[in-house]
Parts: sequence; structure tokens; C-alpha cells
Amino acid sequence: MPFPPLSGPIDLHTHSSVSDGTQAPGELVREAASLGLGAVALTDHDSTAGWAEASAAALDAGIALLPGMELSTRIEWASVHILGYLLDPANEELAAETARIRSGRRDRAERIVERIAVDYDLTWDDVLEQTSPGGTVGRPHIADALVARGFVSDRSTAFQTILHWRGGYFQPHYAPDPLTGVQLLRAAGGVPVLAHPATGGRGKVIPEQNLAKLVDAGLFGLEIDHRENTPDGRARLHELAGKFGLAVTGSSDYHGSGKPNRLAENSTSPAVLEAILEAGTGSAPVLP
Repeated sequence: MPFPPLSGPIDLHTHSSVSDGTQAPGELVREAASLGLGAVALTDHDSTAGWAEASAAALDAGIALLPGMELSTRIEWASVHILGYLLDPANEELAAETARIRSGRRDRAERIVERIAVDYDLTWDDVLEQTSPGGTVGRPHIADALVARGFVSDRSTAFQTILHWRGGYFQPHYAPDPLTGVQLLRAAGGVPVLAHPATGGRGKVIPEQNLAKLVDAGLFGLEIDHRENTPDGRARLHELAGKFGLAVTGSSDYHGSGKPNRLAENSTSPAVLEAILEAGTGSAPVLP
């Protein structure tokens, strides 16, 4: 089922207030349409709760919507995020795992706040005031609470200081390993793409032997054009994409006012979007 011809850029990585964005799903989609995007994907962390609102807004605004999710996975202490497109939100195994991840995120956030509260006048209620009903609670909401209480100037500063892992308040949260994540997404009919996998530079790109296992499990592509991937990291990712026949995507990782990232500052080609649509079987896109 091909997309109709698109007249604007394609952004396959955005977040709404269902996770750690600052705009409601419908507001995000309407902004994307107003800026002339041809298609946008909603990829909230470990949640599909924003799909219905985003779909209604996409139909009304005349923009194509790719329903998705950014699945949290982890290798020891390192977070590895996997974008999943066109997955089945009713898949029991994936739904159970994402519920466990969201619960782990909330528990982790409470532990962090308890530690911060020893040194700063911050409460859990302060954090909850920054969340949306039913949304995934995480560190960005702690950052917003710190901003609201006047301890830092903005979310980015919070992550560079108090919430930095060197700040002394960091706590891990539960997440499956990347191989399990790819397998879960594929079993749910989704199309998995590694999100911004070169933020640490060429030397910290996923080892080739590990990537080979993800490819065997059904990894579809690599998000290479992303502002946080370093130039030498991108070069290495292109080498790996060529070797393993992986698709290359580009996206903004838009969070509204929560990050400086702007919609469509990086984008994905229509050909790759067509390939994602052909590979995904768990849900359908919203077409204008």
C-alpha cells in the first residue's frame, strides 16, 4: 500500500506529551502539517497512547501519519533506543513489555527525586505536575520540575548538570536487551530502526558482530541523519548500512519546546518510507 506522492519532507521521529514532548499528539501533527511536512511519525517512548489523537489530527490536517514507538532497550548501563513503525499495539508480548518498561521508568524517576530531594527542595508532586494523564513519566519531567522550581534555566541545562550521570543522582531503569527489542517489534508486525546510534562517535557505534545479530533478528535500518550522531559516527554507520543492506533514515527527534530539535531538520527519503510501509504489517498508516 504505497503512500500517495508527498509534497514535503518526511520526519520519522517525534515525541508528544504522551512521553516527553511538550505538545499533545494532535497539536504536534497540526504543527507538522502547518510547516509543510508530507509525513510525520509519532514515536513516543514505550507507548502508543497518542495514536488515536494523532490520527484524527492527521486526517483533519491532510498529512500522512506513520504510527510508531521508540522502544527502550539497554546493554548494561547504556541505553539503546529502537524506533518501531507500524506495529500492532494490541500484541500481548509487546504490550506487556512496554508496560513493564513504563513502570520501571516511573520507579526510577521516584528514586531519582528522592535522591535529589536531599539537596534540593523538590517533591514527587512537583514532577507529576509536569506530566500528562496516562503519559510515560521519566527524567525529562524531573528536568521540567527543576526548571519550574527555578533550580535550572531549561531542560537541557538540567540534563547537563543535576540529571547528568556524574551528578550523583542517576539511577538505572528496567529495559530489555536490543536483540529482544528487535524480536518483539518484528513479532508485533513492526519495522525496527536503531535510533541515533552514533552519539558517542565512531568508536562507540554498535560493534559489527552485535549489529549482525540484530540484522538476523529483523533490524530494518539505522537512523543516521540525526543531530546527535557525530560526523565520524555517521560515516561508520553508512559503512555498516551498506554492508548489511540496512535502510538509512533521518529524523528530527522533535520534543516541542523540550529540546532545540526542529521538525524536519533531518528527513527520510520517500523510497525508504515506501519500504517501511511494505515491511510493516501490524498497523496501517494514516493517509491524507
